[in-house]
Amino acid sequence: MRSDISMRREDDVVIVAPVGELDAITSPALADVLDDVLFSGPPRGVVVDLAEVSFCDSRCIGVLVSAYRQARDIGVGLVVAELQQQVNRLFVIAGIDQVMPIIASVDSAVISLND
Repeated sequence: MRSDISMRREDDVVIVAPVGELDAITSPALADVLDDVLFSGPPRGVVVDLAEVSFCDSRCIGVLVSAYRQARDIGVGLVVAELQQQVNRLFVIAGIDQVMPIIASVDSAVISLND
């Protein structure tokens, strides 16, 4: 499977929205997009919208945690939003919900990052 990644901006928050499966093959593309967002005139915040992600493996989790830490280090908020049940379960089992913010909706995530 492949993953397509779209981006849009709401105020000073960038929303990165991958679609499909994020695994060892497709996660590097997400890493590249997040690096570009964070290091080319960083925004106030980044929302990774996982509403259309049906599968996420350990490589995907590594990409997200790494991006979260990079964002934190440069003063940019990064959150994930709208996880499907299967992906959310993996995040909870792996303890990712204790490492980075998981927000129920993209709209709520944008509001939280603009505050």
